[in-house]
Amino acid sequence: MPYDKKVFASLPQVERGVSKIIGGDPKGNNFLYTNGKCVILRNIDDHSRFVNCVRFSPDGNRFATASADGQIYIYDGKTGEKVCALGGSKAHDGGIYAISWSPDSTHLLSASGDKTSKIWDVNVNSVVSTFPMGSTVLDQQLGCLWQKDHLLSVSLSGYINYLDRNNPSKPLRVIKGHSKSIQCLTVHKNGGKSYIYSGSHDGHINYWDSETGENDSFAGKGHTNQVSRMTVDESGQLISCSMDDTVRYTSLTLRDYSGQGVVKLDVQPKCVAVGPGGYAVVVCIGQIVLLKDQRKCFSIDNPGYEPEVVAVHPGGDTVAVGGADGNVRLYSILGTTLKDEGKLLEAKGPVTDVAYSHDGAFLAVCDASKVVTVFSVADGYSENNVFYGHHAKIVCLAWSPDNEHFASGGMDMMVYVWTLSDPETRVKIQDAHRLHHVSSLAWLDEHTLVTTSHDASVKEWTITY
Repeated sequence: MPYDKKVFASLPQVERGVSKIIGGDPKGNNFLYTNGKCVILRNIDDHSRFVNCVRFSPDGNRFATASADGQIYIYDGKTGEKVCALGGSKAHDGGIYAISWSPDSTHLLSASGDKTSKIWDVNVNSVVSTFPMGSTVLDQQLGCLWQKDHLLSVSLSGYINYLDRNNPSKPLRVIKGHSKSIQCLTVHKNGGKSYIYSGSHDGHINYWDSETGENDSFAGKGHTNQVSRMTVDESGQLISCSMDDTVRYTSLTLRDYSGQGVVKLDVQPKCVAVGPGGYAVVVCIGQIVLLKDQRKCFSIDNPGYEPEVVAVHPGGDTVAVGGADGNVRLYSILGTTLKDEGKLLEAKGPVTDVAYSHDGAFLAVCDASKVVTVFSVADGYSENNVFYGHHAKIVCLAWSPDNEHFASGGMDMMVYVWTLSDPETRVKIQDAHRLHHVSSLAWLDEHTLVTTSHDASVKEWTITY
């Protein structure tokens, strides 16, 4: 028969060809125990709030229900009769979002909004272990899994915790990553290892060991809004700009946010680039700012166009700023000022990224018209070559360490690796990120490219020519 209430949690079980389905409505007042013919056998109204999870034991003899009321009830798997309430009046001090049975059907793992996970001995109705997962809102536990000898829980932060039964106070391992779209990345060698640094929409910065994939986040409180661009200066500091109107300098040795390394800007920054001698140039909304040794020393207000992206020549004397008007303008760094050289480089559309080759011989410019234009620095920034291939706006560029190749990523979810001397010789990575466009890319070495996307993932690619 039809059931006119909404089902919030359900679980099928098959026993010798007979289908049994357990389902609970959001209010927790009606709990369905039905067979394969959709006939309601009984209503269970033990829970007072939302039923978030229902699980049959592997042997099928019992099923457990978990609710926002902090209760876990155990029922007979065949009759639906209540056996017990784990923990008496309450199993957790907060809502319970997930439960998972042990393989032998004797224990149950629970995850709660009270920031703990627990192991229960169902036979004697007692807590075996309590895993405290932290004290912040992001430490609430929203999911759990008991898979053979492995016990896992998932935090609101998106972190996956491997629980240690022998030491409940500390997880065996925590897998950290991004839960929001990744906007930018950069790479850097530290202690003989190559690391990837990625920044996301929520202000989170993560670092990854490029060989093992092990990752973590910086200690302390960092950006409070989207990280728009990152780069590493000659002293080994990560310089990041964010929509929280700040530029941060973070030591890649300590990997600890410091309140001392923050430059507050008047308007929102979009892009940052660094040069030798402690210089950094920040492109903001309607403004270009020059920083020297973590201090603001000069700005160009209302430059007459909307600056979007910036790159500093490896020699440290020239700054290229790409604008929404489809032009790149060149500036000279003179002490603590920026001088407009009056040089205008024309792109094929609104400029979305600019990048100098590592030897400083070429400047690559990509635009919203799906074109990459390369200019020769030695020839007075004359146009060297034009590269076509993307089917949508190009959003990012990066030069290979060999200075003969560069990569571009676009809204078409494709990555191209171009050969400077021959636009027709290229490596095409189609659907590099299938769920969203490529947001940033960087090279670890001449044959290893790293890409990120708004799909919140980081990928490494081996490039062969």
